[in-house]
Amino acid sequence: MKASFPDDFLFGCATASYQVEGAVCKGGRGLSIWDTFCAEPGRVLNDDNADVSADQYHRYQEDVELMDWLGLGAYRFSVSWSRILPEGRGTVNSEGVDYYDRLIDALLEKDIEPWMTLFHWDLPQVLQAEYGGWLSPKITDDFAAYAGILADKFSDRVKNFFTINEFSCFIDKGYSMGDEFDAFAPGLQVSKKELCQARHYALLAHGKAVQALRACAKQPIKIGIAENPEIHVPVIEKEDDILAARKAFRESNAHYLTAIMEGRYLDQYLEDLGEDIPEFSEAEMSTISEPLDFLGSNMYSPKLTRAADNECGYESIPYSKSHPNMVMWWLRLGPQLTYWAPRFVKELWDVDAFYITENGCAADDHLDRNGEVLDTDRLMYLRQHFLSAARAVEEGWPLKGYFVWSLLDNFEWAHGLSRRFGITYVNFKTLERTPKLSAKWYREVIRTRRVC
Repeated sequence: MKASFPDDFLFGCATASYQVEGAVCKGGRGLSIWDTFCAEPGRVLNDDNADVSADQYHRYQEDVELMDWLGLGAYRFSVSWSRILPEGRGTVNSEGVDYYDRLIDALLEKDIEPWMTLFHWDLPQVLQAEYGGWLSPKITDDFAAYAGILADKFSDRVKNFFTINEFSCFIDKGYSMGDEFDAFAPGLQVSKKELCQARHYALLAHGKAVQALRACAKQPIKIGIAENPEIHVPVIEKEDDILAARKAFRESNAHYLTAIMEGRYLDQYLEDLGEDIPEFSEAEMSTISEPLDFLGSNMYSPKLTRAADNECGYESIPYSKSHPNMVMWWLRLGPQLTYWAPRFVKELWDVDAFYITENGCAADDHLDRNGEVLDTDRLMYLRQHFLSAARAVEEGWPLKGYFVWSLLDNFEWAHGLSRRFGITYVNFKTLERTPKLSAKWYREVIRTRRVC
């Protein structure tokens, strides 16, 4: 295998507004549900918050210079809904628009493509308080209106949009609380039926947003999602395990990705829900399955799957206790997923353009006495995933780009500032940025267009 990438392969990095911007009370921004969540003692590890975090709101120029040094072709960032619409709807906050104008223009000056995500979990608090956020059908129209505003304000320069990032995190973890420090804002525990209905409203909001983006765009744009599906990979690369993993990939994502790609809920999914089936119509399913220009997937750890003599024809096996993992307990090393995901979406749904919208890991990073962060563990993790991605490209599967998560150390949701995912070290006291060894490695990958 050559382990190289063509000239048109897109190398990027990704961040999310709430995790890096800071300035939560600046520029006319309204409160989000994460501001409220962080203010409740015990919700976030060490009671951390993102009031400052990496402070990209004030230091975006420095970060764009960093991206230029890396040689990035694209920067995937999300917009704070509360910074554009402090009340969730209605009057547009001009200061918020101005900030994203400045960021976009700074990127374009360095020939870095802005890839905009409309929603990365920071729902305006007023909408949560007024009607329960994603528990209400009202959210679908409010989100569509917000999408139309972003298209109107930014599509003259932004050509690529993601509607929603990771349905399961803000729905399943937000409205069905998990373990300590695994629950997400707004931190509610609803019934299974309400949860399934919220899933449906999130899908419908996505579909309406696709329509609004296209209706309000000032030039031809491309639209996709950044989902985090369960990615099943064959335990052994033999035909029956491959077929089993592909079947599991489709069926285990029936509630989000498969519904979008096929315009229906799988019969088995609805049967398994029983009395908890959400209310929906054929017209709504048609909206949910609005055609996309590309598919994006955040990917970290796969499900190891093999053929089995059972009703579904497959089973996922557990990781052994000694299987290598990164700092996050759930982040098991399984780099083959960057090969199988683009292959399976092509085989299942004939996707022509697929992007790895997040891939990276937390590590135990520290500045050494020489002022370096020698994150050999993260470098190992990224190198193995890039090798697998290069295989997908070489074999002709539709992988078109790779966004490393993340450009910067930032606020890691319920884990606060305790987990560092960045390829750039951020001193959260001084806000000084220091590229880690992994950043220097990624710079060389981009420069040579091969895994080195």
